[in-house]
Amino acid sequence: MTTSITPTHGTTAAMTRNERRNGRRQNAAASNPGTLTKRLLAPLGERPFAERWTVRLAAAVAAGGAYLLFLPWDLRNRAASPGVIDETTPVTATGVVGLSVVLLLLAAYLGRRDRTALAVPLVAVPPTALLLASFATHPVQDAAVWPVAWVFFGALFAAGAFVAARVGAGGRS
Repeated sequence: MTTSITPTHGTTAAMTRNERRNGRRQNAAASNPGTLTKRLLAPLGERPFAERWTVRLAAAVAAGGAYLLFLPWDLRNRAASPGVIDETTPVTATGVVGLSVVLLLLAAYLGRRDRTALAVPLVAVPPTALLLASFATHPVQDAAVWPVAWVFFGALFAAGAFVAARVGAGGRS
């Protein structure tokens, strides 16, 4: 008959020498991957003030960064080649789709973690402000319809952010 003795050194039942010296156990979150996911999806109302506003600021910066990444700064139409009447736009379908996907994912994420009403200004205002700055910094063409385009796309950004935030809030438990 053999007797097995299981040492407690290195197990979760006993504290290691360093843990005793420091007076605390190692963080269990480092060994549990589900904890990080729960933390990233936990409602922001339950998180500390600094974390709430850091996440909100990061979302606004990401929305503005996505606009700058996916769309050109000068949005005016240009002649396809010198002397040609036909104009072409510098905006590509890939850029529009990329910006849309990023903004919708950000809005859904904020809708899940935060109040739906906050997702709209955090996601829609930075690209709308950058669009206004882009229109305002370039010389006016013959038919200056940029105010109408700015209002339309600003409303489109806001409506998309609101719908995505509501969909994200539907997954909140």
